[in-house]
Amino acid sequence: MKVLVIDVGGTNVKVLVTGKADPVKIPSGPEMSAARMVESVKAATKDWEFDAISIGYPGPVVNGKLILEPKNLPPGWVGYDFAAAFGKPVKIINDAAMQALGAYDGGRMLFLGLGTGLGTALVIDGVIAPLELGHLPYKKKKSYEEYVGVRGMEERGKAKWRESVKEVVGLLKNAFIADYVVLGGGNARKLLELPQGARLGDNKHAFIGGFRLWDKDANM
Repeated sequence: MKVLVIDVGGTNVKVLVTGKADPVKIPSGPEMSAARMVESVKAATKDWEFDAISIGYPGPVVNGKLILEPKNLPPGWVGYDFAAAFGKPVKIINDAAMQALGAYDGGRMLFLGLGTGLGTALVIDGVIAPLELGHLPYKKKKSYEEYVGVRGMEERGKAKWRESVKEVVGLLKNAFIADYVVLGGGNARKLLELPQGARLGDNKHAFIGGFRLWDKDANM
């Protein structure tokens, strides 16, 4: 089976199909509605052949259904029929969960995506559980996301941000009894030293996760 993976982001929508090595980037932003995303992807992939589609969505997804509209994109995503629009079978998952699935290497793995906010997911023995830990209270009535997201870096500086990441990784690793933590997201590479028990993710993990969604033994 050939799978088209769509990783939806506030800056770019990235697409990759089985058999290709390099994803195609489509600029997104405040005008990228669900319908426009579909049309843009169709145009970018008009010469590609695929049987099914995986979509990584920047928001909570429960049982393949979008629960909230994305923060950095226009409304109209919740309730949109992607399968009908594409004319192909579609599986939708939270974008951090899709990256987590691609990074998974056995055991109990906690994924933390260090980007604009904090994406989180847990994988235990191959079963993936999307999480929404970023908005939980942390310190001074602020959330985890406000400390280790991009706002925390910009307001407090990189040195303090790195210390917060180290502390948060340790707290959450212990809380979920994780064997290891994978740090993904664009800001993970700004760490000078990885926290104990953590390893660096890779941008390709999102696409690997999207392909794995259609594996017969994939559990969500």
